[in-house]
Amino acid sequence: MRLRAPDGCPWDREQDPGTLRGNLIEEAYEAISAIEEGDDENLREELGDLMLVATMIAYMKEQEGRFRVAEVLEHICAKLIRRHPHVFGGPRKDTPGEVIEQWNHIKENVEGKKTRHSALERVPRTLPPLERAYEIQQKVAKVGFDWAEAGPVWDKMQEELGELREAHEQKDPLRVESELGDLLFTAVNLGRLLGVDPTLALNGTNQKFIARFQELEARLQSMGLKPQEAGLERMDAIWNQIKAQDGKSSSK
Repeated sequence: MRLRAPDGCPWDREQDPGTLRGNLIEEAYEAISAIEEGDDENLREELGDLMLVATMIAYMKEQEGRFRVAEVLEHICAKLIRRHPHVFGGPRKDTPGEVIEQWNHIKENVEGKKTRHSALERVPRTLPPLERAYEIQQKVAKVGFDWAEAGPVWDKMQEELGELREAHEQKDPLRVESELGDLLFTAVNLGRLLGVDPTLALNGTNQKFIARFQELEARLQSMGLKPQEAGLERMDAIWNQIKAQDGKSSSK
């Protein structure tokens, strides 16, 4: 890779896999944003950026003599063929459920990836907290530690909210932090049981809030006002108008 060559880019030569972790996450989220916005031109660019970072990390390992870039591609091709015998000459599978069951069987019994000590030992510590909570819940659900349905989780949400309020009233900041964590963890679980990926849901809400607030700023600007000059009551009234025009109800 020319960028890493002695006569290449000084910045690129100084990087290592550790310094590119943030770039990898950032580019993945930018690609997700392009998908959600239906912006194919931007998606093409963001996927290229994501592939570049992944390729750079693989090339760094090639420079260290750990593995070649080609091995990364060879490995994933071999794994996909191995885990899709129903596509590559094996017995036919007619439903997604059958495919997932076969996939897990191959992982555990053919590839030897059984969990040795805990169902949670392979949950990456580096996942963003919301995604890590979702992954933890998915893992324990597979071994039967799960709610049978979403109904009781609504009650659990109210319980956790009450405990958070109680901690706040007692002015106990450490307990407030703990109870807020419990509430968020339960919210992730509720979303999972409702068939909603909480990360995608929150990302969508973030984008919706940004769009509405920018519209609020534009309306204030047309009135010759800045947000800090308008006052909360005026901004709240405009905000509710924007929400009504969206045709959706959501909390501020």
